[in-house]
Amino acid sequence: MRLYPFVTVDVFTEQRFGGNPLAVVTDARGISDAEMQALASEFNYSETTFVLPPDDPAHTAKVRIFNRTNEMPFAGHPNVGTGYVLAGLGRGDRLVFEEQAGLVEVEVERDRGGALTGAIIAAPQPLSLGTELPVEDVAACIGLTASDVVLRAHPPLAASVGIGFVLVEVEGAALSRAAPGPEAFRRLLGKSPALDGRLAIHLYTQDLGAQDGFDRLRTRMFSPLAGTYEDPATGSANAALAALLLSLGSQERRDFKITQGVEMGRPSALTLSAYRAPDGVRAKVGGSCVPVFKGEARL
Repeated sequence: MRLYPFVTVDVFTEQRFGGNPLAVVTDARGISDAEMQALASEFNYSETTFVLPPDDPAHTAKVRIFNRTNEMPFAGHPNVGTGYVLAGLGRGDRLVFEEQAGLVEVEVERDRGGALTGAIIAAPQPLSLGTELPVEDVAACIGLTASDVVLRAHPPLAASVGIGFVLVEVEGAALSRAAPGPEAFRRLLGKSPALDGRLAIHLYTQDLGAQDGFDRLRTRMFSPLAGTYEDPATGSANAALAALLLSLGSQERRDFKITQGVEMGRPSALTLSAYRAPDGVRAKVGGSCVPVFKGEARL
């Protein structure tokens, strides 16, 4: 029997049992791909990470990310949580993770007393935009009507800073009414080969306005075909959203505070910055973490 230590943390929250739970297998050497997928399915969180030695010794670790059904090239809350966990194990306050989508830089946050509180990550890629999707089809996927979708800034479209999401602005009252329909997801995915077999829809509303220098948004994310009916906090989707909103204007930088997970009873608070870089619009996302469990997985 092989034993592998793991830690779980709630990410993007200061309250235990809020935010988005994450399992981190802190030393995954010797675990096969199939076993990683099986463990991720067993944890049954939106993602689980597996920490391995880096290919380049100048980096901190290679991090592999699995959801309930597949490996992911990048994701937000797994990197924030993994950075928090590894810093707690003495791996430093500035970390670099090797991932399929590229290098992810992590900066750990501490309070005035030096205690770990969370982390900020830089998405591995600049913003890239993909296909636009029919309003009626997208609305059907989320249990809304076409009139609930806001088109003033952009149509529903795919965007990525390392992994793709369909970004959709909706009216404020419609956000809480949204409910995913897996069959409609399958129909839309079948009609949209450019999505490469993956469909995750990230809704947002800007009805909170701006305050204290931050644009305040509320969001929800649905990916039922990947086993995540709804996600309480999606750092990678919100990073793509922040980058998209900056790209639509002339500003050099925009800062956001985003609330997600309210409808699930797991409120999450994400802080984001989008900024113009030489290679395009990039984004950072950060938040607090709270440890919950630790133990050993038996294989």
